[in-house]
Amino acid sequence: MLQLQISKFNQGTYIVVEGKTDNDHFYIIQQGYVQCTKATSTGLAPVKFGPGDFVGVVPCMSGKSQIETAIALTDVVAISVKKDQYPELIVNNTPVALKIIKTFANRMRVMNEMLTKATLNSVVQDSYEQIFNVAQYYEKNRQLNIAAYAYYQYLKTKPTGQNGVIAKQKFISLKPVTNVTHYEPTQDSIREYSKDNMIFSDSQRGADMFIIQSGQVAITKIVDGKEITLALLNKGDMFGEMALLENKPRSASAIAHTDCRLMVVNIHNFNQMVSTQPQMVSKLTTTLAERLWSMYRQLDNAAISEPLHRMIDMLALQIEKTKVEMVAKAQYQTDLSPEDLATMCGLPKEQQYKAIYEFRSLPVIRIVNNKIFVKDLFELSKQSAFFRKQN
Repeated sequence: MLQLQISKFNQGTYIVVEGKTDNDHFYIIQQGYVQCTKATSTGLAPVKFGPGDFVGVVPCMSGKSQIETAIALTDVVAISVKKDQYPELIVNNTPVALKIIKTFANRMRVMNEMLTKATLNSVVQDSYEQIFNVAQYYEKNRQLNIAAYAYYQYLKTKPTGQNGVIAKQKFISLKPVTNVTHYEPTQDSIREYSKDNMIFSDSQRGADMFIIQSGQVAITKIVDGKEITLALLNKGDMFGEMALLENKPRSASAIAHTDCRLMVVNIHNFNQMVSTQPQMVSKLTTTLAERLWSMYRQLDNAAISEPLHRMIDMLALQIEKTKVEMVAKAQYQTDLSPEDLATMCGLPKEQQYKAIYEFRSLPVIRIVNNKIFVKDLFELSKQSAFFRKQN
């Protein structure tokens, strides 16, 4: 039988503290109000939480350090839930799990916008015209399979749009010389995509979530003619959940970084999964928590002013996401190139050449077949923390 602990905090008490690793539990507020703040990133306003809200879920479910500080604004009574109690909590109280997941999805949408603004100094208004901008960007960069797919989706979404005539001409010229895996979703529960094919476009309507069975998927955003890689996902990762849970257009594009095989989850499958598969829901919560934690860290990265330092911190972040222990003398072979890191940092083209050149000369790494090999994970982690602290 599930045994949950009741915790009480006096007004002014610190409930969780940013950067701390005491994260094997989270709190559900029963009485009182809590304010959460983040010291190490700009642009995040304090948030007030009350009865029914959650504190510390992201670090608890991701197994990472605390991402914000929570202070009791009043006397607070809260339920303490340990990570290993979460699957049983779901069985007994499905609405709690749904609220956490939907809260995560909403926060991820907000974080996507903040991260895009912080990285590229601009934001994108979600509209069907963004699909046309995506198509133009990838056509200009000779990624024609992606461009053809995006032009098709633009025409499907708004055939009489202001760029409809141009999009139609572009699509007619590209279709015979490209090999798009899927223009339309299939009814299959497993879907395969070839490398450099688009799974869905930013601002496209869609209600499917995907779980990667094999391969890698890049989540990207195009702003003012520049591309930022929000995440590079691997086997077991999930994506597309925001459109599924919020019934809103996609907030970013998903592109097959390698040949990939995906399990498709629609709203019917998802509702059934919530009620019958608590372990799967627990996995989804953990995945979203890890994604949110990474987005908070990437927001810290965007605050680093020196391009080379940003690339070093971004490399550390990508390795931290794999949960490899960053200990002295430990080595690690990544599947990332220096160019991949520069794109993830959203560095302007005019800054990339110098930053990549300097990065290749760093003592802590070496390049093997254009992939980054880290000689000492602890040293990399130490440098990364120093650069974040400076900013």
